[in-house]
Amino acid sequence: MSILCFGEMLLRLTPNDGELLMQSPGLTVRPGGAEANVAVSLARYGAPAAMATVLPDNALGQAARDEIRKHGVDTRGIVFKPGRMGLYFLTPGAVRRPSEVLYDRAASAFVQHVDGALDWATLLDGVEWLHLSGVTPATGPNGSAAALAAVAAATRAGVKVSFDGNFRGKLWAEWAGDPPRILGQMLAGSSLAFADDRDFALVLGRAFDHADPAERRRAAARVAFETWPMLERICCTLRINDSVQDQTLSAVMITRDGEHHAAPISLTGVVDRVGGGDAFASGVLFGIYRGWSNDEALAFGLAAAGLKHSVPGDFNLFDEAQVRAAMAAEGFDIRR
Repeated sequence: MSILCFGEMLLRLTPNDGELLMQSPGLTVRPGGAEANVAVSLARYGAPAAMATVLPDNALGQAARDEIRKHGVDTRGIVFKPGRMGLYFLTPGAVRRPSEVLYDRAASAFVQHVDGALDWATLLDGVEWLHLSGVTPATGPNGSAAALAAVAAATRAGVKVSFDGNFRGKLWAEWAGDPPRILGQMLAGSSLAFADDRDFALVLGRAFDHADPAERRRAAARVAFETWPMLERICCTLRINDSVQDQTLSAVMITRDGEHHAAPISLTGVVDRVGGGDAFASGVLFGIYRGWSNDEALAFGLAAAGLKHSVPGDFNLFDEAQVRAAMAAEGFDIRR
């Protein structure tokens, strides 16, 4: 049984280290996209991971497909259609300046054609988990319809759904969407959610305003479990930013029976945090897929997220053994 990831693949364009966008002519191009990031990580861990998406029928789309295929992702669920490649520009932060994202994905092949382009009955055959996120419905009416169709098809097929909130306000603001309604329907079909109290406040239309962040998360989780009976686990990372390069990351999983915590890890000299949430999601999902305990799955996810901060690009390029070494905190001496 495999894990199918569904969402738009993008090309990411980044200026040279420390530079602002267009400060100089150089831009580094790398593939990315929340769900593709998860698929690549899962494949590198050794899970049978597949990708479902729509790409433009041109050299850029084919290159994006080839890039995830070389990491072991099954790309037979990728459909090629006329149109352009979705892009995003990332200006990395430095010192006290945060990173900034500029999207250029309007009228991409995915945005234009994704609704109705994928045969979910065929794609979900032999699949145990479907992973998708709140990015897809934020892309517009077609993305919303496709995301809801995917969750509905998974429910009919008995496929478990892993949903990462990934709220993208900039995308939702570009069209007259209804995030609470659409994201709520996606959560209704999910058994694993990567979300925090802010995500649930948005979807449920109510505030969780306790002064203690832990109590806000617990209160939001209680309401979420009451609202969506299929939901079994809620996970999120907790980040403390001392600067762009120096951060502390921990994680929590809330189930219907209680809480699980992964101890904080220090991230000094962060190289690139984009994709860290996807690395966390992939690690937790992999552990659950393998049948590990909640504590082990959560610790693996946090360690994977920590490693992602050490490499540029969206993809987390580590295997299970390397993540386990990070979990064991084996030190920083050269390994010979």
